[in-house]
Amino acid sequence: MSARERTLGRIGIWAGDLDSYPATGVREAAAAIEDLGYSTMWFAETTGREAMAQAAILLSATRRITVAVGMTDIYARDAVTTAAAQRTLEDAFPGRFLLGLWESHPSLAADVRGHHFGPPPATMRSYLDALDTAPFGPLATTAPPHRVLTALDPDMLALAAERTRGANVLGMPVEYTRIARATLGPDALLAITQLCVLSPDRSRTVELARTTAAAALPNRRTLLCDLGYKDADTLDERLVDAIVAHGPAEEIVHRVHHHLDAGADHVSLHLLTATPATPPVRQWERLAAHLIV
Repeated sequence: MSARERTLGRIGIWAGDLDSYPATGVREAAAAIEDLGYSTMWFAETTGREAMAQAAILLSATRRITVAVGMTDIYARDAVTTAAAQRTLEDAFPGRFLLGLWESHPSLAADVRGHHFGPPPATMRSYLDALDTAPFGPLATTAPPHRVLTALDPDMLALAAERTRGANVLGMPVEYTRIARATLGPDALLAITQLCVLSPDRSRTVELARTTAAAALPNRRTLLCDLGYKDADTLDERLVDAIVAHGPAEEIVHRVHHHLDAGADHVSLHLLTATPATPPVRQWERLAAHLIV
């Protein structure tokens, strides 16, 4: 296992619906993910629970896995506060917390949080500068920060390679994993989040897979067109299949291996279900039987 892989392991879970669970469910989901053998639990920060408090809950509910905030909104708190929180979690849970920064979205930054949404690369670079010079946090914390960017555009991927351990790419086809690896270079960490709908009967996954792909499309339209999906708005079967791995477990396992073969160090699985308020523990278990060795 390479140094990059040791940060996260090979296979994780992206708990995309974590904010739908009650607090007891959050802790139970984290414990289940760890007990099943996954190496990392990811979650996002959008309009639900505050990310650093959520991370502390998850770290306290587990013993060894990495807890990764895959989309820490840089408009949710100033960089000094983020640095202090990260150092606090590192002090309490050494080596187990990964900060994944996200440039947010104009509606979240401006309409929800009341900030001016700045140019993403320049704003993120300034935020990283402020993180590096932030004065607060436990004095005993001297380890280099575990930090990545959740990135799609090539300029953000390049910034991730320059200033952090690497990048997480969410909801893109395998073809883009190759591009991300080439952009990051050979030494940076590349984590991929794969959208999934699991069912032995593939026909029962089509509707949810298409709905999921439609929700992912707006932020990815240009990149998908550049990959050759010229009529992305039609959401044809080829595009839906490229964004969402759906069907029996073997279909999802094959997609994971394709990402790894294309240059990913780590793949997290975002399982979409018809009951998002219920942790899909049985589905995590079915996939673990194929992927965790």
